[in-house]
This record gives sequence, structure tokens and C-alpha cells, in this order.
Amino acid sequence: MAPRLKLFAPLLIFALLALLLFRGLSLDPREMPSALIDKPLPEFELFSLGGQRTLTREDVTGQVSLFNVWATWCVSCRVEHPYLQQLADAGVPIVGVNYKDEDAAALQWLQDLGNPYTVNIADRDGTLGLDLGVYGAPETYVVDADGVIRYRHVGVVDERVWRSILEPIVLELTASEVN
Repeated sequence: MAPRLKLFAPLLIFALLALLLFRGLSLDPREMPSALIDKPLPEFELFSLGGQRTLTREDVTGQVSLFNVWATWCVSCRVEHPYLQQLADAGVPIVGVNYKDEDAAALQWLQDLGNPYTVNIADRDGTLGLDLGVYGAPETYVVDADGVIRYRHVGVVDERVWRSILEPIVLELTASEVN
């Protein structure tokens, strides 16, 4: 009887691998926590978009800000861009991290669609994105005045996400900054 069971071993292994693969594919990256929550924004030294100057962690911290990872090749980034512009127009500081993109395309995008960013980091090779644990664009981080990452959102920032998730965090951090 044992030799007959060996015939079913490949089928059993296949079923087990299929189950593990299905489970892995059903994981939502938006639900995966960042290992950097409550840790400092990683150190970096990258050019600003267009290469005008070198930016470091110290250049982009000092106030509660959103750090938005975006790219011109990202369809969802185009969807969220008008809302980011509304937030910026309302006074919300947003630092852009242009992720694995071409400067010329990104600068044209900002010229055509508006520029909601106080400054834009050109992460051409994705090194900062790798250090942040970016899965893709768009991703938005809430960073406090001390440069500590307090929250990570994967996906489009729209009015619902802003009002229900990000704004309360930003308001709380801003209030504690004043006290």
C-alpha cells in the first residue's frame, strides 16, 4: 500500500504549494505594517528633482509633513494628484519622492498638472524607496517635526483617506508640536 501513496505525493505537494501561493497573492500590501513606524526617516543624500541641489534628511524635516512617493508611470498617482494639490493649497506641507522616474517627464508632469510639493526628492534609482520599504507608488508617509515616521498609507490619498485617516494623525502631531 505504501508504494501507491507515493503516487499521490506530487499531487499533495502541488496542492500545498497552490494553497500557499493563493494565500500569498491574497495579502494586501496596504495592510502590511511598515517596519519604520516610530523610527526616523532614513538618512539620504539625493538630488532635488531637476538636479538643482542635493537634499538630505535634515532639509525635509522640521515640521509635520506628508511624504508622497509618486511617479509619472503610476496611473494611481495621476488619480490622487489633484487632491494632493488641494491639500497643498490648504497649507498641508507635502514632500515629493519622485520614485524611479525620469526627471524630464516628472518636471513636465508638474508643469502640466501643478506642483503640490514643497520640495521634490529625485529617487532615480529607488534607494530611498528601498530604505522606506516602498512596495510601489503611490505611498504616503506622515512624518512628524522630528523626522519620525508615524504612519504609512499605500494607495491613493483622496478625501476619504485624508479625512478619516491622515488628517487626524496630522492634527494630533501638529497639536503636540505646539505644546
